[in-house]
Amino acid sequence: YLKMLDELKVRKLRLTSYWDVLQPEQQKYDFSETDYMLDEAGKRGAKAVLVVGERQPRWPECYMPLWARNLSVLARQQKILDFIKKTVERYKNNSSVWAWQVENEPLLSYFGAGCDAPDKVFLKKEVELVRSISNKKVVMTDSGELGLWIASAHMSDIFGTTLYRKVYDKYLGYVSYPVPPYFYGLKSSIIRNLFARNNQKTIIAELQAEPWLAGGDFVAPTEQAKIFAEKDFKNYTDFARKTGFDEAYLWGVEWWYFMAQNGHPEYLNYAKTLFK
Repeated sequence: YLKMLDELKVRKLRLTSYWDVLQPEQQKYDFSETDYMLDEAGKRGAKAVLVVGERQPRWPECYMPLWARNLSVLARQQKILDFIKKTVERYKNNSSVWAWQVENEPLLSYFGAGCDAPDKVFLKKEVELVRSISNKKVVMTDSGELGLWIASAHMSDIFGTTLYRKVYDKYLGYVSYPVPPYFYGLKSSIIRNLFARNNQKTIIAELQAEPWLAGGDFVAPTEQAKIFAEKDFKNYTDFARKTGFDEAYLWGVEWWYFMAQNGHPEYLNYAKTLFK
């Protein structure tokens, strides 16, 4: 994390607040991890979108504490609201946080190991709670290729699409999405003009900058380099520029450092050219 801030000079971040980490016991909160990330960001003038809620970036996507797993869905939803309230109240005056992302791709049912079924009514309650505590921007995300975008764009100030180019399907193997870059901009224009007129803009909240490993299974770095070559990294960032969106958060910084430590510094070297 510190290398990312100091070597790459990253100044726009998307940070998490994992429920199982920050509330390991029902009556016990431990915000030290998120405090640390925001403190270090603040020292360097970096600004962050802080994700709140149960479903957050990383895999698997839902971070339910052990103590919450046997609760009914309604009881668990109340605990999630309590957790969001505690988190937003803690950081609402933190100058490093400029926006809240409420959940992560919350209405995408195709992914989300360990998650409750998507619930638009409850999601609206989460957004309303965040807005009642803080006047900072609300970001919501959806899959660029599989999501409808409508509800998430309607409820947010800023909509964030994910953008993945090559993924793994258990039936088809590795496949690339057959969509041109203008597809994302066109989709954004249609959704925002017809269904989300108060939404201010669309950004790329998650741009693929690492390989999608088959079934999540680890393979040797040399094999990972074949799945996701340096040219892919360059092609994907070029593709993102062609969408017309003015902001993109890259997904893969830990992987660039991992690969550099294992004989493949080309990804980290290319990343250094991006954050200037």
